[in-house]
Amino acid sequence: MTTDSIAGEHRSPLLRRARHLSEYRTFFSTALRHPKMVGAATPTSTAVASTAAQVVPTTGQPVVLELGPGTGSMSEGIHRRLPTGARHVGVELGAEMVEHLRTHKPWMEVVHGDVRELRQLLDSSGVEQVDAVISSIPWSLLTHDDQDAILGQITEALTPDGAFTAVAYLHAERSSSGKRFRNRLQDTFDEVVSPVTWRNLPPIVHYVCRRPLTAERA
Repeated sequence: MTTDSIAGEHRSPLLRRARHLSEYRTFFSTALRHPKMVGAATPTSTAVASTAAQVVPTTGQPVVLELGPGTGSMSEGIHRRLPTGARHVGVELGAEMVEHLRTHKPWMEVVHGDVRELRQLLDSSGVEQVDAVISSIPWSLLTHDDQDAILGQITEALTPDGAFTAVAYLHAERSSSGKRFRNRLQDTFDEVVSPVTWRNLPPIVHYVCRRPLTAERA
C-alpha cells in the first residue's frame, strides 16, 4: 500500500469506519478467547501510537520490529515515519490477528510466531539486526524467566544505537511483575525514560529505552 493510498483511506469516512470496525471485531474476538495473549482492554489510541513511534528512524534504510501488533492500532503510526527502503516486521502470535494484519496492513512483513522464539523467527525472516523495537506484548503477565529471555533476544537483535519501546497500562507498572520488568529494563539499557499518555483509557506508560548494555555490564 502506498502513502497516497493510506491518505486516501483516511479521507474516506466509510473506508475508515469499516477498517476500525474490522480492527475492533478482531481485537475483541481474540481478547475474549485469549485474554492473557492480548493483555489489553481496548486497542491503543492514536496518541499512544504517535508517542510509541517516535523511536522509529526517518532516514536511511532501517529495520523496525513490532512485537504483538495485534490489529495494527500502532502500526500505521510506525509505517508513516519509515523512509523508502525500510522494513517493518511484525511478530504476532494470534492467528486471527495475523490474518487481519496481512489483509489490512500489506506493507508489514507479518511473522506468525511466539516472541519467546524471537531470534529464530528473525533468522527465518533474514533479519540480523534491527534499529528499533516497539512492543505491545503484556510484559506484566509474563513469567520472570520469559521476561528475561525475551529481553535478552531483543538486545541481541538491536544495533548498538538501537531503541526499544514497550507500552503498558499505568496501573500495571505498580504490580510486582511490572516493577520487576522496569528494574530489568534499567539493568539492560543505558537510558530508560517513561512518559505517560494520559489521552488513553486507561493511561499508558511508555518505557523508552536506548543503547542496550553489553552482557558484561548488564
